Amino acid sequence: MGAVVDLDAALFEGLCRLGDSTLVLGHRVSEWCGHAPVLEEDIALANTALDLIGQTQMWLGLAGEIEGSGRDADALAFRRDVWEFRNLLLAERPNGDFGHTLMRQFLFDAWHQPMLAGLAQSRDARVAEIAAKAGKEVAYHLERSADLVIRLGDGSDESHARMQAALDTLWPYTGEMMTPDATDTALAEAGLMPDLAGLRATWDGLAHDVLAEATLVLPESGFMQKGGKQGRHSEHLGHMLATMQFLPRAYPDATW
Repeated sequence: MGAVVDLDAALFEGLCRLGDSTLVLGHRVSEWCGHAPVLEEDIALANTALDLIGQTQMWLGLAGEIEGSGRDADALAFRRDVWEFRNLLLAERPNGDFGHTLMRQFLFDAWHQPMLAGLAQSRDARVAEIAAKAGKEVAYHLERSADLVIRLGDGSDESHARMQAALDTLWPYTGEMMTPDATDTALAEAGLMPDLAGLRATWDGLAHDVLAEATLVLPESGFMQKGGKQGRHSEHLGHMLATMQFLPRAYPDATW
């Protein structure tokens, strides 16, 4: 007989993976506020960041309820150390130039949209409700990021070279999104979250079609990074959290 799985513990872990990924990426995108190349993109990136942080509030809020230890979304966001975070490694990658940021966003969106569609079918009504709401926002995120990747990839020599360099750098961080571990498998078998392997065909279709239209070439190496979902992160996340968590840790009893 296989080991008995604590579904509440697995669901808490799964919700943290979702909420941590949107939190970390939302913070990364927010770093462009006031620095984007044109005003329209500054506003668009800020709105994307706000959407992701709003989704974080819901995912981590539900995670806190499931955990039952009195931690709310703020406590989970600001009072955990780097090894307790479960975000995808892709989300913590530094912004780089504008093209690099857009490529990271597209690769995440191409996974995020079908993931949310699967989550909207969850047997847990709370998960399904959050996913349905977030899915409306992410449909726009994907439409926008795909369009910009195509325009820049199939644009000038300079923009094409930058987008190809971004793809070459970021592609090895995409495998983790569709590689299930024991937690993912338990949640899928319980009908709480979708089967990640089942998302691969949708991801492949979305990513490959857009990248082909952008005249970009997939890296030949099949090597993929992993570990973010298990708490093994790059040095970049620690530096980011030092900035993101400073104020609530310095003034833990402050109210606004």
